[in-house]
Amino acid sequence: MTSGFSPTIRQLRAFKAVYQLRKLGAAAEQLSLTQSAVSVLIRQLEEGLGARLFDRTTRSLQPTQAGQDAIQVAERILRDVDTLGSSFMDLRAHQRGRVCIAITPTLAGMLLPEVIRTFSLRYPHVQTLVDDVSPEQFVSRVVGEHVDFGIGTPERAGGEIVQQPLMRDTLCLVCAVGHPLAQLKQVRWADLDGQPLITARPGYGVRQLVETSAARAGVRLNVVGEVSFQSTALWLARSGQAVALVPTAYARCLAQPDLLIKPLRQPVVSRDVYLVCKRGRSLSLACESFIQVLREELASGRAMPQVGKVAVPKAARTT
Repeated sequence: MTSGFSPTIRQLRAFKAVYQLRKLGAAAEQLSLTQSAVSVLIRQLEEGLGARLFDRTTRSLQPTQAGQDAIQVAERILRDVDTLGSSFMDLRAHQRGRVCIAITPTLAGMLLPEVIRTFSLRYPHVQTLVDDVSPEQFVSRVVGEHVDFGIGTPERAGGEIVQQPLMRDTLCLVCAVGHPLAQLKQVRWADLDGQPLITARPGYGVRQLVETSAARAGVRLNVVGEVSFQSTALWLARSGQAVALVPTAYARCLAQPDLLIKPLRQPVVSRDVYLVCKRGRSLSLACESFIQVLREELASGRAMPQVGKVAVPKAARTT
């Protein structure tokens, strides 16, 4: 074999066709090539391998022992090449594939049902996997490539991730119907001074927003309950012993008849939800299609209609 020689796919296809048909003319017709082109490909392959593959007679080409030994390898290579090609065609046609998403359980319950339903109807052969994580695990799952991308609000936006805004929400107050604040038509941050509060535990993005906003408003926080999940904050508020500060979308999705949702004013505090990807990592066609469906469902209001019109903010904002 010639040093450094690597057969081309065209040479292997010509070899296989001639081996099967035993005639250059028939092989040329099958490959849509000229007879001379097939002859050149066979000669190049023989020269590269350093072995004669066919004995030439006046009527046909008969494979030599080297040809018989080589055909099995050639056919295996061509099968692998064809499988690779068909696999990528299937992926491009969404005939198969997988999308894996990191998202907190509460946000998943509000956002994903309509999105997954629409995506599955449109691309029934693509599998959707949901990695329901706690907020502190969210970024590490994306950076560690355990998932394709995440949907949420990163607690700390480092240089390892890229964020694209999906929607904007605001903080609200949730209280029992018999709570004194339930009588107010509009609740200001100043009204929370000294009130027993339930909110996210330290290290969560919502907690940081609450503390920053309270400090700016000159409000003394009296946090009596710290939770990891917004649903826990709401059922604690039902006791009437404290009020909960949570994103409005969560409150409306998980609302109970004996709870009231009050917008917080002066200031209005907004919180953004992002599409989060690892920097430098490309997304598959299936993932890109899922994100397209996600944006369509948000824009139409079918996904999370409780937040109203979807915004595409550049950064989180406090007004």
